[in-house]
Amino acid sequence: MRPHWIALQPEPVAHMDGAEALRVWAWRALRLTPLVAQVDAALVLEVSASLRLFGGGAALLQALLHDEDAPLAAAPVAPLASAPRLAQGRTALVALARLQLPPLPLPRLPINALPVHTLAAATPHLPTLARLGVHHWGSLRALPRGGVARRFGAALLDALDCAYGQRPERYPWLTLPEVFDQTLELAAQVDSAPALLFGARRLLAQLGLWLRLRQRGALALELQWQLDARRSNAAHTDAHHSGDGWGRLQLRTAQASQDMRHWERLLAEQLARVTLPAPVLYLRLRASATQPMQSESRSLLPDDQRPGDPLHHMLERVAARLGSGSVLRVALQDDHRPESMQHWHAADPAPTGSRLGAQHHALADAEAVLYPTWLCESPQPLHTDAHGAPHFHGPLVLLAGPQRIEAAAWDDAPGVQRDYFIARSAVHGLLWIFRQRLQPSAAGGGAWYLHGLFA
Repeated sequence: MRPHWIALQPEPVAHMDGAEALRVWAWRALRLTPLVAQVDAALVLEVSASLRLFGGGAALLQALLHDEDAPLAAAPVAPLASAPRLAQGRTALVALARLQLPPLPLPRLPINALPVHTLAAATPHLPTLARLGVHHWGSLRALPRGGVARRFGAALLDALDCAYGQRPERYPWLTLPEVFDQTLELAAQVDSAPALLFGARRLLAQLGLWLRLRQRGALALELQWQLDARRSNAAHTDAHHSGDGWGRLQLRTAQASQDMRHWERLLAEQLARVTLPAPVLYLRLRASATQPMQSESRSLLPDDQRPGDPLHHMLERVAARLGSGSVLRVALQDDHRPESMQHWHAADPAPTGSRLGAQHHALADAEAVLYPTWLCESPQPLHTDAHGAPHFHGPLVLLAGPQRIEAAAWDDAPGVQRDYFIARSAVHGLLWIFRQRLQPSAAGGGAWYLHGLFA
């Protein structure tokens, strides 16, 4: 299999420095081949093993320039980089040499016709080579090897051999970082927290690419910003600033996600409630928690109807806007007492394995079918007739029961002994009532209470 190399150099972009653009394109290139290296301000890719997989060179270049495998929900929230300049060759040095030439409508130059200044190893010797009349690779290669080695050094000969494929090329291959932790220097100082979103979008776009390459979803992110230390209030302390010159914002989601638009909306809601004590110079985004993502099944036919956002996305946006304590969810507890079977708490994190186990255990209880739909906030005492029968806007007819529930001595209500019944009221339908066996009523027997209603 003949080697096939692609040289890539990002075009300058006003809002992106060269290092950031190279990193972004290196990550995109790693989708196609593991053999990606940085040479000065360019990237080289060895793609001979990927040509057949992608259906040829044209299809491979299309896949490199356009990330068509990205799902719509994971589309970047900001452009990663502008289209780069590309060149190809049978060796990396040939591709890099052609990358330096202006684009011409004519067929690309053969190797022997490449200008000698496009060979990096020949750069220190260009004046001498020009006096010798050596202007192209072919004329340089035609010189006696011994004389070239004595006059220009063995490094030039080695580079020439690598360029013609007579010596293997060795490069330090780039790899994807194990943890996403990237920084960004802002083009200008930012005084308003919502304005940080512009720079954060670029970091989120890189995060989305990293997650897809790693086939992982983000559960928690941390955005940090560095305050201008020259300002006297850079050591300000509040909920988002600890006095060390940095501000921090934690974001969490209930399910692992590659949807950068959802993360952007959460970040925008949180930044709207942040006050910056000093201008910001740098941003840092770190994925503090990720987990593997399962591949989604796609339809063979195109689907014109885009599905809506998941419910937990909407709840997380509401919680980010109103505060984590404003959105609550109910969780079942592994407890036999009706007052303690469920608990309301903030709806930000996903249920843990222990809570899920408690829910499964409670739902598996055979007696759960007798529990009412609604539970009173506290048991309501019922009137009784002369015979001790309970009344609630009329006499009650007992249909099922008793179901005995007792509190142990170590519980918060020791000595509680209740017998629960399902009763029918001519006015209110089915009720859940109980008789307190250790609390006698005036008519004798236990006192009666209303504890729940059936829908």
